Amino acid sequence: MTHEQFLSMAVLAVTLGLFIWDRLRYDVVALISLLAAIVTGVVPMAKAFTGFSDQIVVVVASALVISKALSLSGTVERLLEPLAHRLTTTTRQAAVLVGAVTALSAFMKNIGALAIFMPVALQFSRRIKASPSRLMMPLAFGSLLGGVMTLIGTSPNIIVSRVREDLTGQPFSMFDFFPVGAGIAVTGLIFLIFGWRLLPERRSPTSSAEGELHIRDYLTEVRLLPNSPLVDGTVGDLEALSGGAVTVAALIRDKGQRYIPGEHWRLLQDDIIIVETDPENLKKLLAAGKLEIATGGGAAKGAGMEPWEELVLMETVVAPSSPLIGCTIKDFRLRSRFGVNVLALGRGGRQFVTQLRQIPIQVGDVMVVQGPGNAMATVLADLACLPLAYRNLAFDKPRRFNLAVPILMIAILLISLEVVTVAVGFFAAAVIMVVTRHLSLREAYEAIDWPILVMLGALIPVSDAIQSTGASDLIAGGLASLAATLPAEGTVVMMLLAAMLLTPFLNNAATVLVMAPIAASLAQKLGLNADPLLMAVAIGAACDFLTPIGHQCNTLVMGPGGYKFGDYWRLGLPLSIMVVVMGSSLLLLFWPLK
Repeated sequence: MTHEQFLSMAVLAVTLGLFIWDRLRYDVVALISLLAAIVTGVVPMAKAFTGFSDQIVVVVASALVISKALSLSGTVERLLEPLAHRLTTTTRQAAVLVGAVTALSAFMKNIGALAIFMPVALQFSRRIKASPSRLMMPLAFGSLLGGVMTLIGTSPNIIVSRVREDLTGQPFSMFDFFPVGAGIAVTGLIFLIFGWRLLPERRSPTSSAEGELHIRDYLTEVRLLPNSPLVDGTVGDLEALSGGAVTVAALIRDKGQRYIPGEHWRLLQDDIIIVETDPENLKKLLAAGKLEIATGGGAAKGAGMEPWEELVLMETVVAPSSPLIGCTIKDFRLRSRFGVNVLALGRGGRQFVTQLRQIPIQVGDVMVVQGPGNAMATVLADLACLPLAYRNLAFDKPRRFNLAVPILMIAILLISLEVVTVAVGFFAAAVIMVVTRHLSLREAYEAIDWPILVMLGALIPVSDAIQSTGASDLIAGGLASLAATLPAEGTVVMMLLAAMLLTPFLNNAATVLVMAPIAASLAQKLGLNADPLLMAVAIGAACDFLTPIGHQCNTLVMGPGGYKFGDYWRLGLPLSIMVVVMGSSLLLLFWPLK
């Protein structure tokens, strides 16, 4: 082992350790890895930032913008609306929705496709009074399966294509993945259509009518009496009086006008305040603040309207890029900065409606947000929260007529005919969609997952260094010794399994950046065709069905589905076995080892 190889192995070990430790965000880990590689000389300074100009970064960023434009087009809603009343069983719903998300994920980012279908799945579940837990996980898994069918469907495919180009001078084409990926996707789809029965029937903590009524049980209108110590005080004073056990949801004054007040709003005599708290803390508040339950009077000034007619309730799920993650509602000052309240929070099958301001927000949390209807879309975009459903939700109208689908199809055609490269084709499609106002410039920037791009840009030079220093050859040598005890076909299974088992602890793109050079070196040592091994790594990295943390799609459905950590094994383990068996068989059929 040379000095450079030792340092490369050390950087790789530290990087993997930090990913598995999971205390730092993956983009931060990637930056630390790049810095360590530069300091140790593993990555020359002249090549330190070449990863940020790599075509992979351009393709991924462009694909995210295109996915956003497709989600805004309303195409899916228009196609599914006529079917809504015909899908009267969970099996029929699973067949249509999981099939559709699988197909769509082949041409757009899987998390974008999933975000389109989650609200639809919730509506369908409610119509037949079924638990959304029966559909949410199959949807997430379907979106992952769809990504393996094309070059652009998932980041691992794009990365292994680059490694192949470095090896042979020729990248994978758009549909090189299709024969194997389609076989895996169809097999998985058939299983998911019927396999939803393996999942527990759990109610989403905020997404049911019962949950909404549960929230209402904690909402009370109280009137501010003339002798109250809170007169001329602030909303913050009222909440502090209860030690944080009471949240002001809205305030009624000015002849029935409803407001969502900031914490510095002044309270006036005879204000009607809608508070959220449990009965015990309500009693304490009434006594300490000299308040009374509003029974008519001030509420009647609202012309007989219910408290929610001027404000809307929206169910949302916290996306991985949300600035809320790790913050409490109190720290983030949602009400004063954005004019919205969080009335309930769901996590892991549990619902919280009290003490919300002290709970740190996590990825996949479901929140019931209350705010002005005309501002809600903008607020949720700023918070990177995906809307699940309005109360009494009907199919949303498409925001605008657009040509996002034809633009994408033309780009794919030009790429398939090798008129343009993948990077140029997707970049052009993304720019055209912005220029023609199919999405705004702000929406385009918000669609880009910047931490993913930073991680890719930082790890690409490290990945190249692992190969150029010969560190990947050392690791491949160890694997070759193991592979020597197996038939040649077993090498494909070994690489697919290794990637699948490593992905829950790393980001899937990071898994491929680490393993693809090793797979290439292993193929060279064994005298095998590298293509099936590279594809095995991509498939294994893309198909993480065992945990809610290995892929963003799995995390995203945890809250809406009311899932617990162990629920993923029920559906994910048999599906993983199918992917390994079907994937390795099809790889050997379409991409011979010799």
